[in-house]
Amino acid sequence: MVLIALQIPAFSQNFLGNWYGILKVPGAKLHLNWHIIRDSIRYLATLDVPDQKAKGLLMDSTLIQGKHIRMVFKTYGIVYEGDLNPDSNKVFGTFSQGQKFPLTLENKPILEIKELRPQDPKTFPYKQEEISFTNPVGKNKLSGTLTLPSSGKFSKILILITGSGPQNRNEELMDHRPFLVWSDFLTRNGMAVLRYDDRGIGKSTGTFAGSTTQDFVDDAEAAVQYILSRPDLKNHPLGLLGHSEGALVATILASKNKDIKFLILLAGPGIPITDLMIQQNEDQSRIRGASPSQIETSKSLNKSIYSLMNQFPNLKAEDLSLKIQPILVETFKKNNPGNILDSKIQEFAKIGAGQYTEPWFRYFIQIQPGEYLEKVKCPVLALNGSLDSQVRADSNLNGIKMNLEKGGNHHFEIVPLVGLNHLLQKAQTGAVSEYEQIAETVNIGALDKVESWLKGLIF
Repeated sequence: MVLIALQIPAFSQNFLGNWYGILKVPGAKLHLNWHIIRDSIRYLATLDVPDQKAKGLLMDSTLIQGKHIRMVFKTYGIVYEGDLNPDSNKVFGTFSQGQKFPLTLENKPILEIKELRPQDPKTFPYKQEEISFTNPVGKNKLSGTLTLPSSGKFSKILILITGSGPQNRNEELMDHRPFLVWSDFLTRNGMAVLRYDDRGIGKSTGTFAGSTTQDFVDDAEAAVQYILSRPDLKNHPLGLLGHSEGALVATILASKNKDIKFLILLAGPGIPITDLMIQQNEDQSRIRGASPSQIETSKSLNKSIYSLMNQFPNLKAEDLSLKIQPILVETFKKNNPGNILDSKIQEFAKIGAGQYTEPWFRYFIQIQPGEYLEKVKCPVLALNGSLDSQVRADSNLNGIKMNLEKGGNHHFEIVPLVGLNHLLQKAQTGAVSEYEQIAETVNIGALDKVESWLKGLIF
């Protein structure tokens, strides 16, 4: 057990007591209840997980500084990190356990109200076919749903590719099912659509943890080959629709597979991933109310670490961690003078470095989307919301445009959608915490734009 000695700033007092949150992961949700106390020099936190009949799990470390909290439970690889909003008395943060998920904590039990998702289809006036196919590279089987107009006639076929994190065929997150909405809308408008569960999720086999973007490209390639293997499908124009990291996967695949006849990028990257991640951290920190100095400190830290990661792409994870830890130690000491025992700073640095050295992140941070966009020769539609705090609209749409033109592709359309967030919902701020609160799953403006663009494609 690790105990952290702390001075007690005024804001830190607000963390004392009970905190409740609902962690939503693909296909399930867990109630997490934290109990935070302190004695004269230290904070202690215990975790209850009622859904798994676990109670009183003692956190190995609980660090509270001002409005920020970080709790670590090493046995299960759990890290929760968040910021207190004094106005709402809620903590907005991220729960990490292999993958990262947004998690908001409240200081009173959460009354669950069934969220209204008005765009979820209630009827299905088209054919639905349960299918599966095998990725010959990874040897995993992917399961999904193929929807076709009831008439059997369709003009084009789309394969939908999910964004970051383990998701089912509906790209389900925070009680929203964006790909269910997209497939329903497109099929009603005369398209055939294939959507599938990520590897290791839903009915798909394989392991998601430890997989990289290239593994997801291989899975998407297997979906393409499945379509091409069917006589009733292979002679129709085939395209990819990817969201967020799924747009990157789609771009990589379309850059080398001439069977892809069109490409739709929803909130996709167009700049180096290192730059994208720095912008993402800056935008989300600003929304959370971080000060300019805090944002600059975080930006400088990430630039240093990302540079190191790209300098040593093939270094063993443990050796890379040893190179990252001194950077974290220096930052902790500079920004927390006297607040943390020196003997414990190394502990925090080791935990922090571990998040940078995960296989997916190491691969992802090295990717240069421009290298693939230059090689895409098919028609491209790129959409992004002006309030996207995860993939900034202006820089990434400009990057997509510049790199397509650099490769000689002039058959594209770039569309910024005013007031929409990363999920293409109508939003107020673009904060991740808003996603769940918004009833709309996908704004009709985004749906209509994709549908009209597709109908305008002539092959």
